[in-house]
Amino acid sequence: MTAHPAILAAPNRIRAALGIAGWLALCFAAAALGGFFLPGEWYVQLQKPSWNPPSWIFGPAWTALYIMMAIAAWLIWQRGGFAAQRVPLGLFLLQLLFNAAWSPLFFGLRNPALAFVDIVLLWLALLATLLTFWRRSRGAGALLIPYLAWVSFASALNFALWRLNS
Repeated sequence: MTAHPAILAAPNRIRAALGIAGWLALCFAAAALGGFFLPGEWYVQLQKPSWNPPSWIFGPAWTALYIMMAIAAWLIWQRGGFAAQRVPLGLFLLQLLFNAAWSPLFFGLRNPALAFVDIVLLWLALLATLLTFWRRSRGAGALLIPYLAWVSFASALNFALWRLNS
């Protein structure tokens, strides 16, 4: 006697749900680290370029980006887990590490120069991640395009803040 297909699919649905929850938790844990290093008075007093966005935009933008990042990683993870996707998921974790390091460097240490080095490394790791994701799943790769665009903008902003205030 064989089990009904819906019963066989239940463990896969549970695994998928736990997987997406794990990727969301990991991405938002990186985001939470930044919450310990808020802009504060130091940032308010910095000279800023005319194209500096209003502060309120960063929260919604990053929330959307972290959700897309988690979904992208989950889509790749669904293709065999870490064992089968060691390189793309390893690159994802590397870029997430650089992502998590930026706020402590910029706001915590108040060091735009060091934060700029970090964001350049983030951009490079993110580009490598996007390309490896794209080769495995165009959907996963496409989900990282807005993130790469935002990090490109943030890199230019970080550089401008560094140069204006050094």
